[in-house]
Amino acid sequence: MKMVTGYAGWQEDELRREQARLQAEYEAYRSLNLKLDMSRGKPCPEQLQLSNEMLDVLPSGEELRAEDGTDCRNYGGLDGLPEAKRFFAEMLGVQSSEVIVQGNSSLNLMYDALARAMLFGVLGSEQPWSRLPSVKFLCPSPGYDRHFAICEQLNIEMITVDMTPEGPDMDAVERLVAEDDSIKGIWCVPKYSNPGGVTYSDETVERLARMKTRAGDFRIFWDDAYTVHHLTSRHDELKNMLEACSNAGHPDRVFIFASTSKVTFPGSGVAALAASRDNLSHLKKQLSVQTIGPDKVNQLRHIRFLKDMEHLGRHMEKHAAIIKPKFDLVLNKLESGLGSKDIASWSKPSGGYFISLDTMDGCAREVVQRAAEAGVTLTPAGATYPYGRDPRDRNIRIAPTYPSLEELAQAIDILCVCVQLISIDRILAEQ
Repeated sequence: MKMVTGYAGWQEDELRREQARLQAEYEAYRSLNLKLDMSRGKPCPEQLQLSNEMLDVLPSGEELRAEDGTDCRNYGGLDGLPEAKRFFAEMLGVQSSEVIVQGNSSLNLMYDALARAMLFGVLGSEQPWSRLPSVKFLCPSPGYDRHFAICEQLNIEMITVDMTPEGPDMDAVERLVAEDDSIKGIWCVPKYSNPGGVTYSDETVERLARMKTRAGDFRIFWDDAYTVHHLTSRHDELKNMLEACSNAGHPDRVFIFASTSKVTFPGSGVAALAASRDNLSHLKKQLSVQTIGPDKVNQLRHIRFLKDMEHLGRHMEKHAAIIKPKFDLVLNKLESGLGSKDIASWSKPSGGYFISLDTMDGCAREVVQRAAEAGVTLTPAGATYPYGRDPRDRNIRIAPTYPSLEELAQAIDILCVCVQLISIDRILAEQ
């Protein structure tokens, strides 16, 4: 995060003149009746266009068979096509036997995994988690709001843990899991994290893998959503968590989730779960009751289009060529608009889908509200924390990918004006 300097040393009359100037600028934006949306990390139409050829890779006259002869149009193939398992295994750095490939959404897989844990427990559980007096999850924050929504719906208590540039505050994590057996898991977006763009350090991965937990059935929900979503040619490296857990004597500790949702089509991608063989064996017994098999036609279509890691890499470079200019635009505008004011800090991610902006304490909700009144929709303030409550009311998630460059430029200009206005209000109130 880059800290900036400025407004705190201004005199009151200088601040009030600046406030008047900014208010006039803000009113001019309001008069435009804009409708600009930066609320979710959605691929833009140009990104979706990159995968349109995938719709033509399966000729209608062909028998749609996988490499092992499986007819992809029929039932079966509970854990996915062999070539799909191999593709995700290479992407995640695991073995094919440690992967199952399912439907279009890794979020769906995460929800199901946690719901099954509540209904039945996980491998090694003495009883279903729902029968326990309390079930808790650690939530590194700022983090992913949909993770928190799953916990809230399943009545799992969430405990906020601060994020650092190395990943979760591991001193806090280790202390908490060692003393409380009702803490059953932790959410992690370990590479280009949502929203801060942090990639966990090797030490963080190793500490998560080897730490002593009071709960014998503790699980790491490792949401590796952005593992191939690089913005530059210099890629962050993430230590292999499945291997680290195995080496630490906790082979069943981690569930790894990934998908092609932002690689191809978010509404019709392919998702995978990687875990120990014992975990997968336990899981497949439950899956065999839930489904007779996933959408193998879609799996085949994806593999024939993406082919292998070399082709995937080239495909992701095309994505980066579209969205990196948007990230650059946001960062440049934040620097020019806020960079000398000592009122904000922000992340400079090298991958992923978000930029994390921190305002002065107590300002984020009002900034988001003021931006909305000027026609800019942002992710709700507080959404990056459990229960929607940011204890310092300062974090705002910026999602640059979907708007056009022109729309994005307007939206960030308005956001910068709002941050300045609310910050000056706060400084004047404290003088």
